[in-house]
Amino acid sequence: MTALPEQPPARWSELLSGGNTLRSIALAGGVALHAINVYIVTTLLPTVIDEIGGLAFYAWNTTLFVVASIIGSTLSTRLLARVGPRVAYLLALLVFAAGSILCAQASSMPMLLVGRSVQGLGGGILFALSYALIHLVFEQRLWPRAMALVSAMWGVATLCGPAVGGVFAEGGHWRWAFWSLLPVTALLALIVCLRLPGRQARDDNGARPAYGLIACLVASVLAICAASLSEVLWINLAGIVTGLAIAALIARLDPRAHHHLLPSGAYSLGQPMGALFAIMCLLVAAITTEIYVPYFLQRIHGFGPLAAGYLTAVMAAGWTLGALTSAGRDRNGGARQIRLGPLVVTVALLALALLTPQPAWLAQAPGLALYAVALAGVGLGIGLGWPHLLTRVLQAARPGEENLASASITTVQLYATALAAALAGLVSNSAGLVEPGGVDGARQAAAWLFALFACAPLLAIPLALRITRPSARKEQP
Repeated sequence: MTALPEQPPARWSELLSGGNTLRSIALAGGVALHAINVYIVTTLLPTVIDEIGGLAFYAWNTTLFVVASIIGSTLSTRLLARVGPRVAYLLALLVFAAGSILCAQASSMPMLLVGRSVQGLGGGILFALSYALIHLVFEQRLWPRAMALVSAMWGVATLCGPAVGGVFAEGGHWRWAFWSLLPVTALLALIVCLRLPGRQARDDNGARPAYGLIACLVASVLAICAASLSEVLWINLAGIVTGLAIAALIARLDPRAHHHLLPSGAYSLGQPMGALFAIMCLLVAAITTEIYVPYFLQRIHGFGPLAAGYLTAVMAAGWTLGALTSAGRDRNGGARQIRLGPLVVTVALLALALLTPQPAWLAQAPGLALYAVALAGVGLGIGLGWPHLLTRVLQAARPGEENLASASITTVQLYATALAAALAGLVSNSAGLVEPGGVDGARQAAAWLFALFACAPLLAIPLALRITRPSARKEQP
């Protein structure tokens, strides 16, 4: 039999021409909508707080959004199997639009938090569907290009999100930032109706998300989040202990569950999978400090919303730069990046702890440049090793658990973000953000927040050294 000639690599023009153009816009647009919204709110939030109050709930805006995103992402597979791609995507857009309307009309912080939760639910479904639909709507040879396009939307978000949020905030019309999301949502809905298939996507074979374990994830985050509202130390500590106890319960129940949340070995630091997930969580915790950067820049240093938003986005830009420069390294080169990354993040966070509380430093160009380098260093340190950490997660998966390991990467990242945001709120509130508040409170909160969170990448260093030693490869299954 004559062998078929090998197909040439797919070109970008194939993905972005003909009928694939609108399909690409639909899938990339879903992630872009979710990601841009994250940076819009990060930029807007100090202005929103000035009008409706609720400074004590500052971190809740991120925590509840991410918690709801976890729920949405886990529901996406079931939704896709039940109603098909077109209806699933339209439902996600409808939920996201409803959340945006609630945010735009919020007259109090509780109402805004409800809107953010609804947004997060719709955004989580969109986020997961955008990746899940790639293999349904594109030829296999186009999958790598499509994955790269969808992933690149986070880079687009760092450019567009602060601009949208900053312009509306500086104009005194922050509510219009949320209203502006609705035409984009409607346009995506039209494209989805025209180009995504409406037939049943797949049979789910009875598979169900691990609802009970997901509920435990949510409860562990909310326990810490609720404790952050108290000024009493023992209540703060009780919230942390409760949250960690629920996390320990998950670690005990998941290996025995019929439908697992994480792959085998994920809950043991002695196993490669557990060590890898621990490093990922500690690094994600470090970059979650970005949620308070716009507030510190505006309150302590007098930056406008637009400038503060773009300076904050330098963290995410550093992550992208680190990942792009590191992705092509071989295994040995990747091991060096994994070891170097946590050290870079630790140094960068300590620099932020020193620089952020000092108004005189950022008033001069050299100090501002050094501050931008420190912000970029947090993201850069994570990005250096991130592609290699994800590769090792897939390599560490036991036979038959490859898909579970792949899906668990998103779950772990979102959970770590939500948990870190809750802890950031607790630390900042306890350090004086609300009481005494004002500039002095913000300076105290900034010093404590960055200094304490520098412990996270510091703890990741010995784990990184252990999983990258030559003998570690032999330990993997």
